[in-house]
Amino acid sequence: MGRIRILSDTVANKIAAGEVVERPASVVKELLENSLDAGANEFRIEIEAGGRRLIRLADDGCGMLRDDAMLAFERHATSKLADVKDLLSIATLGFRGEALPSIASVSRLLLETRSPEEQSGTAVEFAGGKLLRCDEAAFAAGTVITIRDLFFNVPARKKFLRSEQTEIAHIASLVTHYSLAHPGKTFLLRHNNAELLSVSPVASLRERVFQVFGSQILDDLVDLGDRNRDLNMPLDHDAPPDEPARTRRFRLRGFVSGPQVQKLNRNSIYLFVNGRLIRDRLLLHAISAAYHNLMPAACYPFALLFLDCDAEEVDVNVHPSKTEVRFRHGSVVHDFVRDTVREILMAQRPASNIPAPTPPQPGAGLPYSEFSQRIESMSFAAAAIPSAPIPGDVMLDAPDPASLPEFVLRRPISPEPRFDFEPAPPAASNSKAPIPDTHGPLFPDAQILDPESLDALTDLRPLGQIHDSFIIAAGRDGLWIIDQHVAHERILFEQVLAQRANGGTESQRLLVPMVIGLSAAQQIEYARIAEEMDALGFETEPFGNRTVAVKSAPAGVPAGEIEKVLFEILEIAERELRRASLDDVRRAMAASIACRAAIKINTRLEPAKIDWLLRSLAATSCPMSCPHGRPIALRYPTRDILKSFHRI
Repeated sequence: MGRIRILSDTVANKIAAGEVVERPASVVKELLENSLDAGANEFRIEIEAGGRRLIRLADDGCGMLRDDAMLAFERHATSKLADVKDLLSIATLGFRGEALPSIASVSRLLLETRSPEEQSGTAVEFAGGKLLRCDEAAFAAGTVITIRDLFFNVPARKKFLRSEQTEIAHIASLVTHYSLAHPGKTFLLRHNNAELLSVSPVASLRERVFQVFGSQILDDLVDLGDRNRDLNMPLDHDAPPDEPARTRRFRLRGFVSGPQVQKLNRNSIYLFVNGRLIRDRLLLHAISAAYHNLMPAACYPFALLFLDCDAEEVDVNVHPSKTEVRFRHGSVVHDFVRDTVREILMAQRPASNIPAPTPPQPGAGLPYSEFSQRIESMSFAAAAIPSAPIPGDVMLDAPDPASLPEFVLRRPISPEPRFDFEPAPPAASNSKAPIPDTHGPLFPDAQILDPESLDALTDLRPLGQIHDSFIIAAGRDGLWIIDQHVAHERILFEQVLAQRANGGTESQRLLVPMVIGLSAAQQIEYARIAEEMDALGFETEPFGNRTVAVKSAPAGVPAGEIEKVLFEILEIAERELRRASLDDVRRAMAASIACRAAIKINTRLEPAKIDWLLRSLAATSCPMSCPHGRPIALRYPTRDILKSFHRI
């Protein structure tokens, strides 16, 4: 007997389910795309237990005839393809005929449908791929599909699902995407009887963006309008020279954010090609190229882009989940998207909306609590700095040398002994290794300090600031340069964690609660970390559907930064909770709070504040780097100074 055998339909369907049904969101995606292909205008989605227990989608589409309802569960049965040539110009979201049989093979499925052509409807029920019944019943026109106990007969697949909150977050993100792509349709998403998304038909994409994200996001967006590019080219690259060229039209529309809106990940980039939700590297690279030199390399914009082209210009049959595509003329599409976004950004020149703070206030002798409350009143440079996920990271462009402020070393209050030009002693008596000769960015021989050499921080004598951003200090072992922003960030970071451990985090109550709108996915992340946010100094509570009221915030965070900190924390939760421990997430949240509350660059400091900053930095457990890993202090050793002046 031979070794090769033909697999049964049951095994074949389960293999196909492994490719098509990755998680509950995959089921919702297949059902939603089928409903869109059926011409539905209303979509009502009910989820329980993150999709494990129940997924139900009801639509008002064209429904199915009785014979079609049975045939739809046969493998590769579809109404959307008839010939192999149709694969070259697919205009529907679904086309393979694998979704329904694959889903039915790993769940308990009930299909209730009726076509307007028939007086009665059809109910078809499956369990683990086996047909249980096919009955005639009275239904309204349209289709209702109910999926229960997903992966009940495939325990190995079920145990790989993530938490309930993670799975519903994927579903909410998917439904949000498609609600943006179809502003003229109704979408309702409920999870465990709680409403996550409810949008009614609107006339324009702008109105749908307002429904989903609120006015604040909309105010930061630039409308691309309706951009078109016509190209005359043959259908194939290897076409004969005498083949006539055909005009191909590419159309791009949607919204992009200005450079001042900077996200920590690509989750705010929504891409659609011919109405299909995709995650395409080519288009993601084109968007990044459009923002080159406009924002830091590690930051991403908000983008909602719709690219429409001839169906034969894009191949959607390259991935089982149909989320990846391949363009026939990829370089043309890339350049079209990049140039269009870049041109609109250059034409609009969207500016940052950060208000200019008031002049600095005297701060000598202030206790820390009062000093931290006055940090926000210190002056910035005349030019505004775009907001960024890590404030203070981006220095201003180099100004005209004639406009640079003079560097003045403040004279000490009491006379000091003459500088001792003897070689500096080692920073610590138990040091066994020399300080590594690592070049710094300001002096050719400046050294990034190791923990032992930083013991000398306690003996530093501050001299002044460079461009109100870096503190210059003298010590017996050389000249020191301290980044004031990241130094204060390290101090606040350790303070927040210490207060969190002791259960006494300082907070400031707002005179008027700040009401913040959330997306469906952000609402889920907020529910997951609400207790941790309270422990870190936030006092928040739900304020209606997808809205949060902030009553208190961590002490030291300026009022204008509170909303940014909150959204950063939600992005941290979305990014880190799926691959990091709770302690890692807590430290990332504390780092975000510390970064927003820390002294900014281009901020003039009073001598007393500089003294306090150096003393507090010396008392931290890790004064060599900020919570994000950047060096805090550089040292120009005395011996290298002597060499530079040919003294030794």
